[in-house]
Amino acid sequence: MTDIYSLLSLPSTSNAFTALSGPNVAEAGSASPPRKVARLATDSDSASASRSRLVVIRPYPESRADEDSRLLKRCLRVLLVKDCRDALPATYEEIYRACRAVVCVHGRGEGLYGDVRLELERCIGSLSASLLENQAQETDWLLPFIEVCVWFERQANLLQSVLTYLDRIYVPTRKEAASVRQLAYNLFAERIFENAAIVRRLQAGIKAWIECERTIGTAHKMRPHIPALIRHLSNHGRYTGIFESYYVDLTHEFYTEESTERAEALRSNAQDFLQHCTKRRLEEQQRAKDVLPESSCASVMDTTDKALLTGRLDWLAKDALGPLIDARNHRSLDKMYRLFAGVGGLKVLCAAFKLHVHKSVSAIVKDPTQDEEMVPRLLEFKAFADKLVNGAFADEVVQRALETTKSSAAAGPSRAAELARASTKVPNQDFGYALIDAFASGFKARRNKPAEMIAKYLDRAMRKGQKGKKDEDFQAELDAALGLYRFTDDKDVFRTFYHRALAKRLLLERSASDDSEKGMLKRLKEQYDPEFGMGDHMFNDLALSRDMMREFIQHRARLGDPEASLRLSVMVLQRSVWPFAARKHDADLPPSMQDELTRCANFYKSKHSGRKLDWDHALGTAILRASFKNGEKELSVSLYQALILLLFNDNTEIAYNDIKAQTRMEDAELRRTLQSLALGKKRVLRKSPAGKDVNDDDVFHFNPDFTDTRYQVHISSIQTKETPEESKRTQTAIESDRKHALDAAIVRVMKARKELNYEQLKTETIEAVKKHFVPDVSSIKQRIASLVEQDYLRRDEDDMSKYLYVA
Repeated sequence: MTDIYSLLSLPSTSNAFTALSGPNVAEAGSASPPRKVARLATDSDSASASRSRLVVIRPYPESRADEDSRLLKRCLRVLLVKDCRDALPATYEEIYRACRAVVCVHGRGEGLYGDVRLELERCIGSLSASLLENQAQETDWLLPFIEVCVWFERQANLLQSVLTYLDRIYVPTRKEAASVRQLAYNLFAERIFENAAIVRRLQAGIKAWIECERTIGTAHKMRPHIPALIRHLSNHGRYTGIFESYYVDLTHEFYTEESTERAEALRSNAQDFLQHCTKRRLEEQQRAKDVLPESSCASVMDTTDKALLTGRLDWLAKDALGPLIDARNHRSLDKMYRLFAGVGGLKVLCAAFKLHVHKSVSAIVKDPTQDEEMVPRLLEFKAFADKLVNGAFADEVVQRALETTKSSAAAGPSRAAELARASTKVPNQDFGYALIDAFASGFKARRNKPAEMIAKYLDRAMRKGQKGKKDEDFQAELDAALGLYRFTDDKDVFRTFYHRALAKRLLLERSASDDSEKGMLKRLKEQYDPEFGMGDHMFNDLALSRDMMREFIQHRARLGDPEASLRLSVMVLQRSVWPFAARKHDADLPPSMQDELTRCANFYKSKHSGRKLDWDHALGTAILRASFKNGEKELSVSLYQALILLLFNDNTEIAYNDIKAQTRMEDAELRRTLQSLALGKKRVLRKSPAGKDVNDDDVFHFNPDFTDTRYQVHISSIQTKETPEESKRTQTAIESDRKHALDAAIVRVMKARKELNYEQLKTETIEAVKKHFVPDVSSIKQRIASLVEQDYLRRDEDDMSKYLYVA
């Protein structure tokens, strides 16, 4: 039968039933059907036709109200007794109906609410007593606690469902009253979570579980149940107070104690301690991921990191970082960076990184026994350091994609979310700056030499060329070497040695590619030093020399000497462009060679009057045909080597002093040349007595037994590489040029400023020449004193630290 509330439809402002009391309104499910009364006569007009129909219902008998209340009380007692074996007196539908009748029809909501509270208190008291009486120990006690929580929360939800009308009709009329579920949870918290004995046993179980896992290193049998425990604590709003804060305190206590013990045991082995910290951190991270809510993971990991590393950052940075870098252990360094970042120790790590890089670069630069390997070692170390800065010493930044494609949306929500979030590594700029500063300061450990070796490294690279490498790989190799050039203050040293090496490559035709040479010169000129524009003039000289030789060959052909092109090739170079000083004395050539040179010189002077030619045979080359027992060979040698070998056309045996007298070569040059012919890999001469050095009493013999698989044989000489003497002469020339540069800079500054004190003059002088080199303070003092002696400057009579310009 349809109840009255379903039939009525009145406006919210209606007070039609103000006079009726609650019990006079029948509800569905009443004990006896209401008695109907006669309806009012229907009016004939349209207004009366639209009026609502009213039904007057007979009040419930009090006996039925008492019966419903007793039924609910019995049901509550059965529902709130754990492991109760009594059958529920009514179905859930009947309980729901009885609640509705008691609250809405009988108006006994307050009494029912009191019964609910009383039964909940009795139930929770019983649960509390059972937990306290339970004999299970530590972790085992957690299982009955979780079981109690599961049962109680289920029953609380059931009560909320069957007592819906108590929540919706009675509770809103009482400001102090809580909902059925909230009432249950409040009482449970009061009797369970505020019970000190229960909380102690609960936390004892948590402590036993976590310490067992941390000590043994494997998952405890209780681990699968911990998330359920956390979930129940969270349901009651007690997770933070009872579990999380306690878990964090245990974590700090455990790892602080362990860190102290391990640090003492591993005092001399910081790497092992660092590995232990990394291992512990990974274990804790995995445990937190498996067990704890995501919101707690950061707090636990932060506590773990601080407990393990606080007070030990300086020790680890000092003793562990260097060995890991030396071992090129990128992975461990990445982990070390994460550890230090977690405890705010990146400044300590950055300072240690800078110091170690400085020491490493200084050690490489200052090792004279491995000068030839200086640049390759620096490049290898720089490549690894760059990899660290861009990879290990970088912060992960999560970026959200601005838009997702249709394909990612079609792949499903999880895949779309994954594609929408992308993490990228952003290098830590502090480490990048530290790397640059460390390399620059490391280069200062040995002035001039790094710049010289970089120039020589590039010389070897330009001689070899790509050798099968891709264009981009070869350019990357050159760029890496030029990257080292940026760290040196001795730009003039690099320029001078590169200039000399370039000149040799071009004159001896040892360069792999003219295009590569021109490209390198263009890059050096535009990006580093405009003075590298001298390379353009060198190429112009070579082009003009080739044109001149073509004209000379044509001239000789007209004179009846068509083989002139096979005998002579001359390059005419401007002294101001090429880095070779005029030779005061040179070797004597055979008459046939000298005559050919004289004819070429006369031809050149006929074209260009008023110019002076100075011959330089040190960079000359020659091709000789030689007969040995195994056949004829074509020898590619330097001009000095050729002069010595030609002497053996007349004699098979010549003493050192005789060779010196006939060639008139410088002593040091002659000894090096004889070493290349008699003591090198390709020995066309023999020396007696045997030995590694050339002595004045040595005698040299032609070697008829010389063999080689190739017909054309190249015999290396000292021309192709910088000799120690030549390098020393170059360094001396550089120092001389620096003195002139300092003099010029000081005079320019003083001419513009007229008077300056010493500190100001020193600063402005350094600023004026720093693009080429950074002078020592002592050098500046010496040049100022020299200019005072030469009357370019004078000291102020009242202030001896002030200098005045003398016009």
